[in-house]
Amino acid sequence: MTRVAFVTDSASDLDPARAAADGIRIVPLSVTFGDESFRAGVDLTTEQFWARMTAPDAPFPKTAAASPGEFKAIYDEAFADGADAIVSIHVAGKLSGAIKSAEVARGLLPDREIHIVDSNGASMAEGILAYMGREMAAMGVSAAEIARVLSDRASDLRMYVSLETLEYLRKGGRISGAQAAIGTFLSVKPIIAVEDGKVETADRPRTRSKSRERCIELICARPIERLAILHTMAPDVDEFRDEVIRRSGVDPSTVMVSVVGPSVGPHLGPGCVGAAVLYKR
Repeated sequence: MTRVAFVTDSASDLDPARAAADGIRIVPLSVTFGDESFRAGVDLTTEQFWARMTAPDAPFPKTAAASPGEFKAIYDEAFADGADAIVSIHVAGKLSGAIKSAEVARGLLPDREIHIVDSNGASMAEGILAYMGREMAAMGVSAAEIARVLSDRASDLRMYVSLETLEYLRKGGRISGAQAAIGTFLSVKPIIAVEDGKVETADRPRTRSKSRERCIELICARPIERLAILHTMAPDVDEFRDEVIRRSGVDPSTVMVSVVGPSVGPHLGPGCVGAAVLYKR
């Protein structure tokens, strides 16, 4: 049977230790605070990132994709460990240059079988696809077919997040200053949706409790196949998770909870809750 290896990037927000135990390699994207640069999940843990991010007078962090050379090093490692093919699943090409680096790296290994999948999302949207791929590989499905199915199912992925403010999305260049100003002026707790690689404002509730409630409604609006709860050090994440599970009817044992890390966290800011969801067809 063909041995298929799986690669993703740190924007997936997979826990490095769990990913390593499950045979998923993570290419670390970079995050820079002022004149200090780190590899997400390698030189800077998620806990260390949030401590820096929320420190008084901290510079706003900048994120960047890994280089093609860094992708190639991970691919070389996977093949050296016995992989026959690689399925490489990454943050949406519309949101990051990671896919382009992966494609360049694939070009540097013309004799190897490497399939690149655009998750059309970020955070645990990538993780959901990676674990789905692993399950298919365990059943003997070829790397090419896994990549085809994952690319197809990416259109069924959505991400909804209840934010404290739009300011971090503005600082990260994901929305305009005018959009952020409107949200601040109205004191809203906006909900964003990530669909087809684009970040949109899904709703603008006026209070945190209404924002949480509306976010749960959006998540549970359709039958759910796979669910991952994500948050940015939010104290109410357990309550949020339990309510999503209750309303969706998803098996609690299948639901992962992930703290958003250095690659996606700067765009959301602290105190957010949400989910990556794969809807049933």
